[in-house]
Amino acid sequence: MLKLPLARQLKAAGLRWQPQMHDFFAIPDRGLDEDVFVLANMAIQVEKLGGHPAIMFQGAYEWALDYIFLQDVVWLPRESQLRAALLPHLDQAQAVPLRLNCANGGYVCDIQFQGGYHTFEGAEAETAYANALLYILHHEASQ
Repeated sequence: MLKLPLARQLKAAGLRWQPQMHDFFAIPDRGLDEDVFVLANMAIQVEKLGGHPAIMFQGAYEWALDYIFLQDVVWLPRESQLRAALLPHLDQAQAVPLRLNCANGGYVCDIQFQGGYHTFEGAEAETAYANALLYILHHEASQ
């Protein structure tokens, strides 16, 4: 699972979350940084509150959190979600615009982006993908 600091960087760089059932997220800066939450039918749902998307907690929780606005949480995307977020940005004319390999006890993500070949590493596949996506988001924001 993607670590919170890298997920925060992705959010700050412009990665947008369209919440789906079974997505993981964190609630930072409220004493819950180490906890991971998941959207589920019964306990945690996304609803509108005052016209703004909010995560609603159903039932009794010892920390008594009824809701939190979506803008105040950080999505912890899975490997498949990071890969899906990467693909639209890559050079689709290339035969293989995205490749993930195991190397030296970690992972290497190779991408074809704007005519160039770029390599990103990570201890987990999610980290390698996230590093590539972070590079792209920063590059696109600077143009």
